[in-house]
Amino acid sequence: MKRIVQSLEFTVTEEKAGERLDNFLVKAYPELSRTYIKKLIEEGFVLVEGQRRKPSYRVRKGEEVLLNVPEPESFEVEAEDIPLDIIYEDEDIVVLIKPCGLVVHPSPGYSSGTLVNALLYHIGKLSSTGGVDRPGIVHRLDKETAGLMVVAKNDRAHRSLVQQFATRKTEKLYRALVKGIPRQRHGLIELPIGRHPVDRKRFSVRAKTSKPAKTEFWVLEEFKWLDMSLLKVKIYTGRTHQIRVHLSSIGHPIVGDTTYGFKKSSAPAELLPLLGECNMLVAYRLGFYHPTRGNWVVFEIEDPQPFRGVLEKVRELQGSLG
Repeated sequence: MKRIVQSLEFTVTEEKAGERLDNFLVKAYPELSRTYIKKLIEEGFVLVEGQRRKPSYRVRKGEEVLLNVPEPESFEVEAEDIPLDIIYEDEDIVVLIKPCGLVVHPSPGYSSGTLVNALLYHIGKLSSTGGVDRPGIVHRLDKETAGLMVVAKNDRAHRSLVQQFATRKTEKLYRALVKGIPRQRHGLIELPIGRHPVDRKRFSVRAKTSKPAKTEFWVLEEFKWLDMSLLKVKIYTGRTHQIRVHLSSIGHPIVGDTTYGFKKSSAPAELLPLLGECNMLVAYRLGFYHPTRGNWVVFEIEDPQPFRGVLEKVRELQGSLG
């Protein structure tokens, strides 16, 4: 019997009632692939109200769904020819733009098609400090988020970068398109973040067990006819889903982020095809001390797609309505 390494509980909301069990779990826990979730259901690692169900089972409002994630089978991460947008590289580090939709490292159900698979193909040797399934990875971005990442090519660089992220010596700036218009053009959110008490895949500012988190934002543009705003965001801590949770907690969920309160029905129909499955959040500026030379380095990018296209459409619609 495989050892269980994580147990996640989900409650079926009225909005999700009627969905197939496999589809429900794919949306609730997107880090696992659809194929892998179906396999877990069929092997009995998923229980609905304590009972085994088929992947095609239609979930009902109020039902409790338990997902037991077993320890991953040992596998060797293989190099894959996946395009990468590398903007800087030397003997120690690689700085690249991760696109929306790309998972950073392998996990159960995602043994291929990740950033790590691509790095092994294009870069080859990477640091080993992070483990066999996370070579070179010192920080991460959500699958639905695009932007700058730095990768370590050797263990010395890896240790230096991890220490900088842990001690908050890095600079991380984001742009976010959010629902609503903040009452103040500048704000500071200092609310602790912990795992959601019911939905274990989400995080919350109301969790019983939480850690301090600090986020600062500035309003760059207001689109009052669409009830949206463009923000610059700076994070001082690196909690999971921090920006998404904090902005949602003050009533301004990120456009596209249905996990934390964005409703597709609240957006103009013209935007939905452009959004796809992406959150309108971009890590556009990254600063840190070079792990070997010690000098401060900063990288900054223009908005990648689909963020750029969505923002252009928002400005176009705002102009036509105003």
